[in-house]
Amino acid sequence: MGRESDGRSGAGGLGTAGFAVTLAGVFVNGLAYVVPVLGARHLDAAELSALATLLALGSIGGVASTGLQIAVAVHRARHGRAPTGRPTLMTVAVTAALLAVGLPVAAVQLRLTATAVLLLGVLTVAVVAAGRWLGELQGDQRFLRLAGGMALLAAGRYGGMVAGLALGGGLSGSLLAGAVTSVLVLALLVRLNRGAGIDPVAPKLATRTVLTAGAATLAMLVVSYADLLLARRFLPADASGAYAVGTVLTKGALWAPQVVTVIALPRLARGDRRTLVAALTLVAASGAALVLAATLAGGLAFRLAGGPAYADEGRHAVLFAGAGALYALVFVLINARVAAAARWPSAPLWSSTVAFVLAVATVVPHTLPGIAGAALVTSAVTALITGMLVFLQKPPPRSASTRLAATVTAPGNGTLRTE
Repeated sequence: MGRESDGRSGAGGLGTAGFAVTLAGVFVNGLAYVVPVLGARHLDAAELSALATLLALGSIGGVASTGLQIAVAVHRARHGRAPTGRPTLMTVAVTAALLAVGLPVAAVQLRLTATAVLLLGVLTVAVVAAGRWLGELQGDQRFLRLAGGMALLAAGRYGGMVAGLALGGGLSGSLLAGAVTSVLVLALLVRLNRGAGIDPVAPKLATRTVLTAGAATLAMLVVSYADLLLARRFLPADASGAYAVGTVLTKGALWAPQVVTVIALPRLARGDRRTLVAALTLVAASGAALVLAATLAGGLAFRLAGGPAYADEGRHAVLFAGAGALYALVFVLINARVAAAARWPSAPLWSSTVAFVLAVATVVPHTLPGIAGAALVTSAVTALITGMLVFLQKPPPRSASTRLAATVTAPGNGTLRTE
């Protein structure tokens, strides 16, 4: 286990941590992409669309996990190792209650089976609970263990589904396998987080803080997945299936630079504007590269994502990649707003979602390029508005930064722990 006594002098440790989290992110995203890719080969168009819709709903429901992780990480970066058990239980309970109400409605409106939505609910609750331990590792900057935790959660969340599809279990079989493995992996995360410790005098993490971070993350995912859900609602089965393949490119561009936000978040909690600018620059460069690749090889991208039957849709690849790249920037900006304790950080995202839904319902052509083009415009407007709000907001309270500085410079305490 290596430690660096100063973040500025810890380039080697930070590089190792970044590499480890990058590998974990590649593994996470790789498994996430394998699910719809295998689905395209083992399911018919209607089931493939249902699978993509369920994955989108699971991602939206699972943002409570990301919100919990962000809130725990930011709080620990500012205040030390505060207890997080109570807000975790509250987050899991609220998520389970919302799923119990929302999933049956989704089953009716989106033509999904009761078995599928029930299994999705079990899987999602397990993923939400995992956010606590990932957030503690991230806030303590124990990035190597965080990378291991990310990989374990991905293996539970997506690995079971991949196995179910590969073994011919169909839609319900893959969801059952994913639900079981997601629950089992929680015990491994608890063991991985051993040694984190609790400081009984540290300020407690307020449940309201978790709800704020969760709401912001939920808004981020809703606005970025709304097009897929609307495509399921308004397009015929074959076009909806093709749209589901296109969203694989969107998710690739959105989550490919995730490591940047993971590494930057503890410093964003201290109001470090140089870290914010560097993070945005790296994410923008990643997005530009992926958009260029989609422009030059859109047919190949659709073929790899969904098989030869979808290669002709490659002319639309740039629309999906462009939206994902812009939403990747929004994700960094939203994390910066939450880290700075901004009021109503999710407001512009909910406004964009409402505007997009109304536009698709009233004026946007109900075709694949029509909905994808509207999603691209929405992502650009959202990125612009959120960016303006971030750079106009005040930094985090001085007292929080001071407490953090005192914590990380104390004897035996390092800014970066690469264990």
